Amino acid sequence: MGGNLRRAGLPGGPDTPGTRPGAEPRPAGTPKTVGTVWGLLVLNTLGSAGAKTIVPLPRSLIQMVTMGALVAAFALALVANQRVRIRASAYVLLLTLLLVSSVISSASLESGMGALFRCFRLTLFVGTLWLLSRWWDGSLTFVRYHIRAYFAVLGSVTVGLVVSPGKALPDLYGGRLVGALWPLTPPQIGQYAAVIIGLTVLLVIGRRTDRTSAVLVIVPSLVLLALTHTRTATLGLLLGLALAIGSLVLTSAAARRFFTWAVLCSVVVAVGFASALQTWFLRGQSQENFSSLTGRAKVWNALLAAPRSTAEKLFGVGLGDKSFGGLPIDNSWLAVYNEQGLVGVTLVAVIIVVLGGVALLRPPSLQRACAIFLISYCAIASYTEAGLGDASPYLLHLALAASLLAAPAQAAPLVLPEAPRRHVPRWARRSEVT
Repeated sequence: MGGNLRRAGLPGGPDTPGTRPGAEPRPAGTPKTVGTVWGLLVLNTLGSAGAKTIVPLPRSLIQMVTMGALVAAFALALVANQRVRIRASAYVLLLTLLLVSSVISSASLESGMGALFRCFRLTLFVGTLWLLSRWWDGSLTFVRYHIRAYFAVLGSVTVGLVVSPGKALPDLYGGRLVGALWPLTPPQIGQYAAVIIGLTVLLVIGRRTDRTSAVLVIVPSLVLLALTHTRTATLGLLLGLALAIGSLVLTSAAARRFFTWAVLCSVVVAVGFASALQTWFLRGQSQENFSSLTGRAKVWNALLAAPRSTAEKLFGVGLGDKSFGGLPIDNSWLAVYNEQGLVGVTLVAVIIVVLGGVALLRPPSLQRACAIFLISYCAIASYTEAGLGDASPYLLHLALAASLLAAPAQAAPLVLPEAPRRHVPRWARRSEVT
């Protein structure tokens, strides 16, 4: 798959910056180190809490690996961008403002010293994105980095499932798929699978990868997504793809064909397998449990009802583990409100609005469609998943969207040195006149 995913980035290929109208070729291209940095950022955002693994891994060891990955990513990005050349990016600028807000809220140490450590982590994360922004030129380079990195993560999940099915499908999670080699929860696996499925489908529609490579990515990812029984990831995938493909319908015959077939297949599946789909969707839950979003609503109500000072309402209580009363919040907006206050909620909302607005203003293209899918997915998942206010896969997805919406970098005009004037003797000048 890797060779085909690189096909669009070859010199003279359809994705080469110099082949697009108004774009200029980059002097040296994107260094291979940048792909390594992106993979390290993915590793850092995997987290350190989850299911029990085949080989027990101390949480301190996992945290050391993930934090070490972030430090290494920042160092490698600095080596690749030694002159610290950055591009203007509204997304990273807003993240920087969110970081400042987080430091203000965490300075009181209401959430303990861990809040300052999380601020340090977010600082390295945002700093690395600033360094990588130099290579954000609206190409699909980072899309391929994203797919490869998360496909490797899903590969580890598959190996764990084959080696120890009991650990990978534990009763503790209701038989849902978890990470047996690295502690990953079902929502995490579902998120990674849904994102790379959506991006790969869009690459196929845009003819930037062959169908064989796409099948090798999509089919295993769909199986893993089904085993996780993750409703949020499934809905985010379907709605995000509908919006992304809809943005291409007027300009792409392939998008129109895919959209038509997808609608027909969806109707057939909905009619023929309605009972099985309902069983999968409910996951054996009671009506009361389902209506309360698996108990999430109780935590949300308690969080909103808790008394807060004016400072806590504005700036929150500082970065924490996205929980309230010992229970996970599982809502990005309420988690941000709890930790970064109304200021943080406003900044996160502005991030979504700005990225969405820029995507809508761009002319139809594959890059725009990928950005719309990522923005839509993150917006949908934010209702039942936390992560928009701290270093997380969701911020990486939005960073990828920002890179796709960036204007191609304009190369400086080539100035040729003036040719030296040749001395002509006087006798030669006279002979020319004669």
